[in-house]
Amino acid sequence: MINLKEKANKLKLDLPAIFIALKKRETPLIAKFFAVITIAYALSPIDLIPDFIPILGLLDDIILLPIFIALTIKFIPSEILEQCKVESTDLWSNGKPKKWYFSIPVILIWVIILLLIIN
Repeated sequence: MINLKEKANKLKLDLPAIFIALKKRETPLIAKFFAVITIAYALSPIDLIPDFIPILGLLDDIILLPIFIALTIKFIPSEILEQCKVESTDLWSNGKPKKWYFSIPVILIWVIILLLIIN
């Protein structure tokens, strides 16, 4: 059985690979659809089950995110996925990537929530 640290390292490579695959023209439309959902869920500060609920709050991150990732990977052709994994490994070779634009979806979600609350 793979331990949690190995699973976390795999997720650390799979999510950037999915993001890279999303930008590729050769990636099928259905894979791009699932990639958008997966990345949005991973970056979203809002969970289906709030984290403050003991045990259940963390289960969605432990169960749902890997399911979304597996579904997305299922629709990405293997040669594209392997190429994207190599590119994502290169992203992490110099340490954690520091790209501010990854935070844009999270900021947009919070702005939308604030606008809905104000109105």
